[in-house]
This record gives sequence, structure tokens and C-alpha cells, in this order.
Amino acid sequence: MYAFQFHRPSSLDDAERIFGESDDPRYVAGGHTILPSMKLRLAAPSDIIDIGDIEALKGLRVESDDVIVGAGVRHADVARSNDVSSAIPALADLAAMIGDFQVRNRGTLGGSIANADPAADYPAALVGLGATVTTNKRTIAADDYFLDLFETALDDGELVTSVSFPKPRRAAYMKFPNPASRYAIVGVFVAEARDGMRVAVTGAGPCVFRVAEMEAALAGSFTPEAVADIKIADDNLNSDIHAVADYRAHLITVMAKRAVAKALD
Repeated sequence: MYAFQFHRPSSLDDAERIFGESDDPRYVAGGHTILPSMKLRLAAPSDIIDIGDIEALKGLRVESDDVIVGAGVRHADVARSNDVSSAIPALADLAAMIGDFQVRNRGTLGGSIANADPAADYPAALVGLGATVTTNKRTIAADDYFLDLFETALDDGELVTSVSFPKPRRAAYMKFPNPASRYAIVGVFVAEARDGMRVAVTGAGPCVFRVAEMEAALAGSFTPEAVADIKIADDNLNSDIHAVADYRAHLITVMAKRAVAKALD
């Protein structure tokens, strides 16, 4: 690991000031990606800015028809929140599937979506529910936030502060996990959301994406059978040591059927 300066600001203003004064800074919350990269000398930031103690990022509340989750809220807190379980059970369920106990107790919502790992779970919830990302500069619709492999709409130095999840009529998330990491080889979030039917897929491609054909089918009949015969093209899907592209394409349909059945329960 290369030498670096460590900072632990107590406010967003301090964090932004330190970031602006540093040569090559990185924000860190749970540290599940940047710290292993630094240990392997694949990354060498000049300054690490730990935002884990900033209270302004830790709020979790239900307001009218939305669940607001601060960027610094840990996965375990979402999973065990009675407010989240009552308002959007699928969101609490998804959080409970992330990694293992240690990961859920350190990892944060903001860290997950800022890193935008193609196999992360939270992107499916954001796009599947039509969420809105709030940063220290603006708001971004989830449909416009995830751009490509580890690429988001965030500008340099822009910091996620919270995410607003609209309550759906019904929703569910199902995934086929990697048995070691628990990352999604394929995960599908299905929701009858505020703006219509949504089917969001994570793990299968470079970033989360929607399946319009499944959304149209479920709008006509919200049943597992409605999506059972829909075949997904594997042209742009991931292929690696864990699963080849055509297997991931098959899993999308399987997980979509299971998610619909779960939502109906």
C-alpha cells in the first residue's frame, strides 16, 4: 500500500473542503472496494476522506409516499428497519441479501451506488423503484444515474447524500448469488411502481438495466407466466468464470418469474 493522508471530517462542508484541497482524493465509507485496491497497489489516492462519521448522511425515514435513506446508512440498518419493512418490504429484503454479516454492518448505500459494481444489489432497487439520488449538488433520477461499468453520472468530487425510494404497490427482488461473495450473478427487481411497471436487472450486464418486454407483459398480467417465455438476448451480457452470457440470459427470466411470484405473496 502506498502512503496517503487520512481525514475524518465531521461535516459535509469539511469533507468537500478537504476534497478540494487534495491532489487525488477519494471518499470512503465502508471501504470494501478502495481499501483492497490500495492493498494490491492498484490505486494510490493522495488522501482518503472517511465520511462514515458525518451525521447528515445517516438519516433513515419515511415521508409520505417515500422512504429516504441517507448515503451513510449501512445495509444492516436498512435490512432491520421496521419502517423500511413496513413501507417497502422488498427494499429491506434486498439489503438483507447483500454480502455477509460483516459486509452488511460496514457497507453503505452511498458507497454501493457510487462504486456502481455491475453485480451490486442496490442498483436494481434504485432503478426498479424509480428512485431519485440526491447529491451535494443536485438530484439525479436513477434511470439516468448508472451509465456503464463502474461509471455513474456523478461529477468529480460530487457526493451522494441520500436516495429517495417511492413506495410501490408491490415489489420483490430475487437473485442468483455467487456462493462466495454473495454478489448477484443475476438479480431481478420487479415492481408495480408509482410510474408503472418496472423490471430492473443487475449482475447480468455492465450496469443495471430495465427489460421493457417484461414490463409490458406484466402490465397486462402480473403473473410469473407472463414473463416465463420471454427470452433475453445475450449479446451485451457479462461472461466470466462465474457464468457465461447465455446462462445469465436464462437466469434473468428465471429470477424475474421468482420475483413476480414473491411479490404476489
